[in-house]
Amino acid sequence: MTMKYDKPEPEERIDPYLWDGSGSPDPDVERLESLLRPFRFDPSARPAQEIEKPVRPAWRVRIFPAFAPLSAVAALVLLAFFVRGRHAATTAAPGWEVSGIRGTLRLGNATVSGAQTAAHLDVGQVLETGAQSQARLTAEQTGQIDLEPNTRLRLVAMGNESKRIALDHGIIHTFIWSPPGQFVVDTPSGTTVDLGCAYTLQVDDSGAGVVRTSLGWVGFQLNGRESFIPAGAAAGIRPSFGPGTPYFDDASAKFRSALASFDFEDRTSQDRAHDLKIVVGEARNRDALTLWHLLARSDPSQRALVYDKLAKFVPPPASVTKEGILRLDPSMMDRWWNELGFDDIAVWRRWERTWSGAGSGAAGGAK
Repeated sequence: MTMKYDKPEPEERIDPYLWDGSGSPDPDVERLESLLRPFRFDPSARPAQEIEKPVRPAWRVRIFPAFAPLSAVAALVLLAFFVRGRHAATTAAPGWEVSGIRGTLRLGNATVSGAQTAAHLDVGQVLETGAQSQARLTAEQTGQIDLEPNTRLRLVAMGNESKRIALDHGIIHTFIWSPPGQFVVDTPSGTTVDLGCAYTLQVDDSGAGVVRTSLGWVGFQLNGRESFIPAGAAAGIRPSFGPGTPYFDDASAKFRSALASFDFEDRTSQDRAHDLKIVVGEARNRDALTLWHLLARSDPSQRALVYDKLAKFVPPPASVTKEGILRLDPSMMDRWWNELGFDDIAVWRRWERTWSGAGSGAAGGAK
């Protein structure tokens, strides 16, 4: 009898970049390394037994479970990254490294072309992309910012506790790993405050635009009017008005249209009441995010309507009363927010008090 054997499969080639850093990295590996860079091993640090156990911020506890279903390949990438144990880069001059330049852009008083591999954005300088140009900003301990064409921004501050830019117009995509509240973007419509996230910010020539979050959550405020925008949600922004009411992108078209009218167009109480009823009627359980913000934005005569719908989706905790919410009791508003399943609002309140020059939103929920 003739025995048959399966032909052995050729040995799978292992990417040398995962082991010794040679070759070109996969884009997904680069992004993962950027996320984990602040946590890399530092051999010059004190022995482990001398280091106190750190307190994990609540914002990180909520984010990391999203990485639980990593495949074995991704786990191998993580292991290889830590095994390499590269030394942290030396502290660079305050500012952002400019790379990935496509086309021609203006940096301060100079013209920078794609032929240059890198440049540096210093405090006080303006960076402006043209109609056909793009660029990436990177700061080792802060994050990275991708600039779309026709974008103009200024670097306002780059201190240990405050990294601040001003976006005059254009589109930026941010991916931030510095502690929450440190990275701030000023716009003509208000201030965007990173709370551990990735988001896109778009501002047109009039100063109006939209902020859309893809990871974590963002705070946006102007003169006490606040919006909290978690992953998957967006909010319109307008000069002299600030942020509109946050909504999820998968809400019905009727819901989103009525909400936009309520926020930015309605001038009479009758119009506001009409559009508010549409929003409440179209709201799903997931739209509790929008309803919570509308408690403080609706007219007092309409607030009970919003309360009743929100209470059906997310019952208020025992310490929160209907009477307290109808009068917008600050602590009750905050406690009910914490029941929505996003992040602890104390993170926002704590950093709200530390901003330098950003203006402080009034306590007690969105307005």
